[in-house]
Amino acid sequence: MFIKVKNLTKSYKSGEVSTQVLKGVEMELDQGEIGVILGPSGSGKTTLLNIIGGIDRSDKGIVTVDNIEVTTLSDNKLTDYRREMVGFIFQFYNLIPNLTVGENVEVVSNISKSPIAVDEVLAAVGMADKKHRFPKELSGGEQQRVSIARAVVKNPKLLLCDEPTGALDYITSREILKLLQKINKEFGTTILMITHNPAISTMANRVYRVRSGEIVESVKNITIMPAERIEW
Repeated sequence: MFIKVKNLTKSYKSGEVSTQVLKGVEMELDQGEIGVILGPSGSGKTTLLNIIGGIDRSDKGIVTVDNIEVTTLSDNKLTDYRREMVGFIFQFYNLIPNLTVGENVEVVSNISKSPIAVDEVLAAVGMADKKHRFPKELSGGEQQRVSIARAVVKNPKLLLCDEPTGALDYITSREILKLLQKINKEFGTTILMITHNPAISTMANRVYRVRSGEIVESVKNITIMPAERIEW
């Protein structure tokens, strides 16, 4: 298994009050698969994703990604892990406003050990003709395409997506999901995506339903739906 999560727990303290966000979570995902984590707001989805991505630390439990035990890494090793292994795509694009599309992607390329060529990635996400535009000159969907290019250019083995279509309309959302499937196939990138939209789960190899900090259901899809056919 490419991702293994065993007995993962996480609590947050606010004053004297402790809230348990993850309660013994266990999950697995094979290399090259797309996984979707479904659940309502406050169910622990983002916390789980952040621990897998090395952004947050668990209280207990083990997370292994490509035979790296993420939960035992030092702060410096976690930084290396995030830089070399993981690409992040968020609901909000976080592009640098005074850099062009090409420069936004190149910034990340420059810190990678084995990046994909910037022009190749921009072509893959359909933004080659807008390489010299600035973020303010792009639509929301185009900005999300640039954020995907920025995440993919460093050639990560794992792409983590936190509600990547949450700020987009229906038509643009399907285009972004289609693009993620394309990235998965062309570059062999393992993708783990958070969403509250059950329709999106039909494009995944594995679906995990989270409720109140626990995975209450884990399903492997026999048939994978092409993103362009997803309706909601």
